[in-house]
Amino acid sequence: MNDTAKTDRSPNPVDLHVGARVRMRRKFLGLSQEGLAETIDLTFQQVQKYERGSNRISASKLYEIAKALKAPVAYFFEGYGASDTVEGFSESESEQFVHGFLMTTEGIELAEAFPRIKNSKHRRRLLELVRSLAEDEEA
Repeated sequence: MNDTAKTDRSPNPVDLHVGARVRMRRKFLGLSQEGLAETIDLTFQQVQKYERGSNRISASKLYEIAKALKAPVAYFFEGYGASDTVEGFSESESEQFVHGFLMTTEGIELAEAFPRIKNSKHRRRLLELVRSLAEDEEA
């Protein structure tokens, strides 16, 4: 083991991905960290650490989380390393950005709320506003 590996305390990318998927699924179900923690017999602080990827989730605990969140265990790995497992597949930078955004609280809320806007003019205006704000940020 080299010195960098010994001193690097940043979370493993797999743990970050799995934790983010736990968080996203929990939020989609409208379940609090406390609610999930109670269901799987943990503290909400431990759930926070799992979701941040700072603590690795054991196989047995991931199985319990999957049951509590009514999802297959494989769900928590979806989208991770896809380009490594499918020959010829390459996720674009834009796709990676969108996926990352959809893993945030704001992304989840926007993805849930936007389709509920029935008026197509309002949806287009909202999209124009977001584009305009993004352009202002880039300038």
